[in-house]
Amino acid sequence: MSQKATSREASETGTAGTEPAVRLDDVAVRFRTRKRDVTALRDIALDVPMGEFVAIVGPSGCGKSTMLKLVAGLLEPSSGTVRLRGDRVGGPRHDIGYVFQRAALLEWRSARRNILLQAEMRRMPAAQARRRADELIEMTGLTGFEDALPHELSGGMQQRVALCRALLHQPPVLLMDEPFGALDALTREQLNIEMNRIWRETGTTVLLVTHSIAEAAYLANRVVVMTDRPGTIAEIIDVDLPAERAYAATMERPEFARVTNRVRGLLGAGAAAD
Repeated sequence: MSQKATSREASETGTAGTEPAVRLDDVAVRFRTRKRDVTALRDIALDVPMGEFVAIVGPSGCGKSTMLKLVAGLLEPSSGTVRLRGDRVGGPRHDIGYVFQRAALLEWRSARRNILLQAEMRRMPAAQARRRADELIEMTGLTGFEDALPHELSGGMQQRVALCRALLHQPPVLLMDEPFGALDALTREQLNIEMNRIWRETGTTVLLVTHSIAEAAYLANRVVVMTDRPGTIAEIIDVDLPAERAYAATMERPEFARVTNRVRGLLGAGAAAD
């Protein structure tokens, strides 16, 4: 089932009476440059229920990353409201995790100490933080590389460290901005499989920005397709696949093909790449 997302009703899928993890209500973002005013986003209405995995795809420059910054409180909307777990977002939020395209690890700190940087910033109890780090290291397949420095790790392993760092404080909402975009195809596939497993095990609400149509359809419960700038939501597509998804088998399912074909049709040939 596909939904036209031009109203609050079109973006709501949560249980009645349940506060969504993320709500964007009639949001617009406008920037002033030296030469002109630029509208980055307009008429954005989206509800993300607790525990849902939502992927956001669209042309370059359409405002996908801007949406994540709004949820994180790193950017204020020009109009409309953004709510996180029922609270209006009015500044940087501490109850989120954020994973960027680049791992941004401190070169002089080991994998474990990069993960624990989150604990130091949040003043988490040391013993609790170490236990949580150990759990995440095992969960993400980093066992044996805890003491390695970033330059001793592959790109995929560096992103696993960044993911562990983002999840250390058990955030209810995880924001991911093209986290696998710079990786080779095989590593990206492996991390997609890991991400599906981690999401199922943690129950974290995830918003993923990606240029990969296949990645969006494989990982998400719903795919939000954006228009060209000024970015608005063209359509929200439900992904009718089981939560646990074997990679190769999922790619062969008719429902997977239906979603990817619909996204390609909305974006137009060449607008996004697998």
